[in-house]
Amino acid sequence: MTYQEINHQVDELDQRILQQLQQDADLSNQQLAERVHASAPTCLRRVRRLKQLGLIQRTVALVAPQAQGIGLTALVEISLERQSAEALAAFETLVADEPAVTQCYRVSPGPDLVLVLALADMPAYHQLAHRLLTTQANVRNVRAFFVTHCSKFSPHSPLC
Repeated sequence: MTYQEINHQVDELDQRILQQLQQDADLSNQQLAERVHASAPTCLRRVRRLKQLGLIQRTVALVAPQAQGIGLTALVEISLERQSAEALAAFETLVADEPAVTQCYRVSPGPDLVLVLALADMPAYHQLAHRLLTTQANVRNVRAFFVTHCSKFSPHSPLC
């Protein structure tokens, strides 16, 4: 189903439900119904439908980084020597198995990929960089930026 087909099936109530769930997916169905001004059975049906449509991909808990020993966030630009579909996929497979890599994006223009890393400290970054980056023959250039302050973090997607 295309985005337009899905978008035509989403009304204002669905939008309100999605907005509330992005703020707190731990709400009971009754609480959700009260917040969006609908009946509990209607909310339950709508949430199930939104999951079936793929608009709700999964429900997760956001754990405080400090509780996990995360003290360093790094944004890393990677340029590869070869940018074939196979080379990009091979690198993405390599980083997908690394728990410290929380996000991996192909980007254009500029570097080929951008990684978001969550690590304990700088020695942990050096170990990861050696393991994933300096030992890979296809990695041409690496540029890392270390987060010193986070003024905004939001897992929300804007609802159009």
